Amino acid sequence: MDVFLANAIQFGVIFLFGCVGEILTEKSGHLNLGIPGIMCTGAAGGCFGVKLYMASAANPNGFVTVLLAILFAMVFAGLLGAVYAFLTVSLRCNQNVTGLAVTIFGVGFTSFFLNNAVLTEGVGALLTTAGQQFFGASITEDGLGWFGKIFLSHGVMVYLAIVIAVLAAVMLRYMRIGLSLRAVGENPATADAVGIRVTNYKYAFIVIGAAIAGLGGLCYVMDYMGGIVGSTVAETIQGIGWLSIALVIFTVWKPAFAILGSIVFGALYILAMSISGIRFEQIQLLNLIPFVVTILVLIVTSIVGNRETQPPASLGLSYFREDR
Repeated sequence: MDVFLANAIQFGVIFLFGCVGEILTEKSGHLNLGIPGIMCTGAAGGCFGVKLYMASAANPNGFVTVLLAILFAMVFAGLLGAVYAFLTVSLRCNQNVTGLAVTIFGVGFTSFFLNNAVLTEGVGALLTTAGQQFFGASITEDGLGWFGKIFLSHGVMVYLAIVIAVLAAVMLRYMRIGLSLRAVGENPATADAVGIRVTNYKYAFIVIGAAIAGLGGLCYVMDYMGGIVGSTVAETIQGIGWLSIALVIFTVWKPAFAILGSIVFGALYILAMSISGIRFEQIQLLNLIPFVVTILVLIVTSIVGNRETQPPASLGLSYFREDR
């Protein structure tokens, strides 16, 4: 059981990056269905950063390797997020169509990029090893028993995801910038009237949300795949990205709830792989559980009607300042 829970946490934080990134984006009033493609692009960027470092350093340092991987992943994902922001904020394109286009581009770009520009022997292995060494990969569990195995045996990305989620929760609830962001998502016209720079907030948090989501793709390659950069990586990350968007609904747009929700989703995702002797059809049914649970949560929150469990009021709507 402790191994299963540890694996659930390790896999769940991939969802957590995507979920927190999408929450911040949606709090600005934008539904970014491009998160799956952005997560793929983050994986490509992280691997590319490691390749550049390997080409220039005779003895790569673990700390620098992980730092560059994180930086490049956030830059690549953030740039794609900026494209989405320009199209939906400045040009006021349909958010759903734009998001789907971003996903299609991100998946295709990542597949091509990883297999043609990054597919270098040793990149993935170095990335994974460095990620573990950076945190001391398994703060040894000796003397800590099941607690150490479940909570203290992970790489740096697991703890980074939790820190980002906590900081996002604190910001949205207690900090002025977070309260202003929520105002932009609820009623941009009113926020604009009281002096909040609506366009600046939208651009900033769409890009920040994309950069955070991009770390999910890097986390998948670095921690879960053990550095294997195969031809199906982009397609798998795409599926995780869609579940990350579903997790936003499951956690009712609260980053703190997303920590627990991501572990639940991680456990449900690996459940089929952890049960031996089941048929392929049963595996497919088990893989549907996260989607079914999300639909049930959506139905319950809609019936309850509590404002705290609803999405931002202006979600998916373009803001026309002239109509204020």
